[in-house]
Amino acid sequence: MTPRDRVLAHLAGRPIDRLPVMPVTMMLAARTAGVPYAAYCRDHRVLVDAQVRTARRFGFDHVSCISDPTREASDFGAAIQWFEDQPPAIDEEHALLTDPARIVDLQPPDPLAGGRMTDRVAAARLFRETVGDEFLVEGWVEGPCAEAADLRGINTLMLDFYDDTAFVHRLLDLATRTGLRFARAQVDAGVDIVGVGDAAASLVGPQIYEEFVLPYERQLVDGIHAMGAMVRFHVCGNTRRIVGGLGSLGAEIVDIDYPVQLAEARAAIGFDQVLLGNLDPVRALMDSTPAVIEAAVGACHRDAGPRFIIGAGCEIPRGTPDENVDALAAYARAHRP
Repeated sequence: MTPRDRVLAHLAGRPIDRLPVMPVTMMLAARTAGVPYAAYCRDHRVLVDAQVRTARRFGFDHVSCISDPTREASDFGAAIQWFEDQPPAIDEEHALLTDPARIVDLQPPDPLAGGRMTDRVAAARLFRETVGDEFLVEGWVEGPCAEAADLRGINTLMLDFYDDTAFVHRLLDLATRTGLRFARAQVDAGVDIVGVGDAAASLVGPQIYEEFVLPYERQLVDGIHAMGAMVRFHVCGNTRRIVGGLGSLGAEIVDIDYPVQLAEARAAIGFDQVLLGNLDPVRALMDSTPAVIEAAVGACHRDAGPRFIIGAGCEIPRGTPDENVDALAAYARAHRP
């Protein structure tokens, strides 16, 4: 059974030989390939090589286009801060929509126009050419709340939810249309599943989430499904107050970060949803030992039940010892759902 076959069968509820392993690996992949992180983010050939090396080295079941959250914002014309060996970041002091009136001039960027979105589409295409059907190929887009925060500035956006609700809806609509256009290009390039990162959604309460964010997340998930692709929904942070909403999206995989117990997420979401997670990336993985990790993954498995994929709550830190990362795949090899 190939890694791709394993994940597809698991998502469809068919028997598999062992549990899948699909952690978020960005800086770890760059470290494994021995390249500066700026090169990983700027050149799809470097990213693809690093991801494939990492998946084969550690026994993972997927490769991913994920690198940083600034690709869409960059192609909108947002100011981006670059670093040699750290992820690029939004320059919030000079946010693109510091003046909300500028939104009338914005349309979703063309993912094939030669910008940073194009580089990710090229990664998707190169993945399929490189690995064929060996690994599940994962694209990535920013979720509505995350992209809105990138364009407006996260602190200002939080005030907008109270001060200018009409603008927020317009901004979330723009972000959703951008995500759909970007996802379409990656699906056409050959990805099996589209990861959606909506980290900023963990910062709002349940009322704001249900009124503003959830409807646009649902549009994005439904739209990706209409393209014939699957969805992995990833929200960093404490999602305890919104986890039921995340489970209602219909995504094939929902990532659960470590502040939420998997048993709690399972109770809120139900038993059919595939959950991925949720070791504390630092304390339970990077600063741990293989024996402790094996026990911690086992606890996650028991809490999540059979509809489970192994991973950390968020990105595996690049300082994580190889033997600790190996422990994830070791548990998977020894266990079926």
